Amino acid sequence: MSQIRMLSGAVLVIGGVLTIAGQSAQGQSSVPAIAPPQQATVSGARDLPLTVGKSLVVESPVNIQRISVGDATKAEAMAVSPREVLVNAKKVGDTSLIIWQAGGSRQIFDLRIRESTAKLDAVRQELQKELPGQDVSLTFEAPDVFLRGTVKDMVSAERAVSIAGTLGKPVNLLRVNVPSAEMQILLKVRFANVDRTASQDLGLNVFSTGALNTVGSVTTGQYSPPTVTSNGSGKGGTVSLTDALNLFLFRPDINLGVTLRALQTRRLLEILAEPNLMAINGKQASFLAGGEFPVPVVQPGAGGGGFVTIQWREFGVRTTFVPTITPRGTIRLKVTPEVSSLDVANGINLNGFLVPALSTRRVQTEVELQDGQSFAIAGLLDNRVVESMSKIPGLSSLPVLGKLFQSKSVSKNNTELLVVVTPEIVQPIPADMPVPMPRMPLPFLKGAPTTAPRTPPISITGQPQPKSVQETIRVEELQAMKDQTPANPALPAIQFIPILTPQGQGAAPAAAQPAPAPAPQP
Repeated sequence: MSQIRMLSGAVLVIGGVLTIAGQSAQGQSSVPAIAPPQQATVSGARDLPLTVGKSLVVESPVNIQRISVGDATKAEAMAVSPREVLVNAKKVGDTSLIIWQAGGSRQIFDLRIRESTAKLDAVRQELQKELPGQDVSLTFEAPDVFLRGTVKDMVSAERAVSIAGTLGKPVNLLRVNVPSAEMQILLKVRFANVDRTASQDLGLNVFSTGALNTVGSVTTGQYSPPTVTSNGSGKGGTVSLTDALNLFLFRPDINLGVTLRALQTRRLLEILAEPNLMAINGKQASFLAGGEFPVPVVQPGAGGGGFVTIQWREFGVRTTFVPTITPRGTIRLKVTPEVSSLDVANGINLNGFLVPALSTRRVQTEVELQDGQSFAIAGLLDNRVVESMSKIPGLSSLPVLGKLFQSKSVSKNNTELLVVVTPEIVQPIPADMPVPMPRMPLPFLKGAPTTAPRTPPISITGQPQPKSVQETIRVEELQAMKDQTPANPALPAIQFIPILTPQGQGAAPAAAQPAPAPAPQP
């Protein structure tokens, strides 16, 4: 221990530099002297670890004259006595502390300010609780948090990033185990369209072969009248019937006859479609059984003019659905069945071209089913009553007899659409199992091939070159595979780009590009 003389008095702080001045006093230090007061020396820099929110007292063996902190936003230093300096850690980072002592000597400290390990330990405990059995390590270098290790799926990776984000900006360096193949769902759809039609026709045509010295017929024009041909004398003729479904009455004594049409028609038509759709879990699939019809569309042109282009509109039986397998093991379906047909009666004429309308029935719903369960969408009814009446002006207004000069037709249509949907979780057919084929009622041509042409198997082409199979994959690579844009179905010609998954299996085409146009010939 050493006895020294020091100055004590007022404390002056200017811009982070503290100066102590005053009168002499006697003091005693509990820290060994760094350098004698009479020598002007500089001690080597020492590391001084600190924790944010904590304070530390630095003692000097001699009187302190000035204090300087490199970055006042990270640490704060103040003299609490002539030989003691209180250092407060404010922000994570590195800075320096310089203490000028009496006699010209200096003390230099490298302040290493870090976060409290209590919060870091708490975050590590949360990672162990939320991700049990998974190798996840955390390194904190303010203000960044580095995550390393291997997790089992993307959900665990996102959860680890969220937990680490409570400390600072997370840097995701995790790897993810290669996931197994996605589940596939087969959707069996049954469309039943029942069309019932009932019609009633009632009409009367009157003809004369010489009555009142006339030859001809009177008709409302709704039904085909008989053809009356005069014999040239004006008092006789012949009658030809074109429609045998009539009641024919003729009075030869007065040369007057009538044809009476009274028919009832009933019709029952059933249209059934049974499309089967396959989709991967969470991906959309669609089916269309129908056709397209052209629609002229006027496009604006230069100079205020325009030109006509053709766009194609689809119609028929369509189904679009998105299946999702829930954690309960059920299948949630977003399904949109649609049946559309051409409606010529409500079409329009555009410059001599008939553009038909579309008669559409569509249902959009979301249901949840067990594997193999079915649900039915019914109630899509279309009831129509069409009544047509034709009459001869004047004569049809006569009392009682006016009914003989009128024709009436009543048509009733009843259409019902029934859709039954059954989802099933399926797997691809194993390689050694025969592929199911439709049963032919009659044998085909003798000697014709029974199988379609195909690429030769490995037994002919030889084994492929050995390749390594990844066990883990980076999070960015797996996310990029899931976010690939599907092909554009409107392209006239496409080029398929196959993707080899980490399991070594070929995936469906991930993108489609237009086929390059052929080079012009000279």
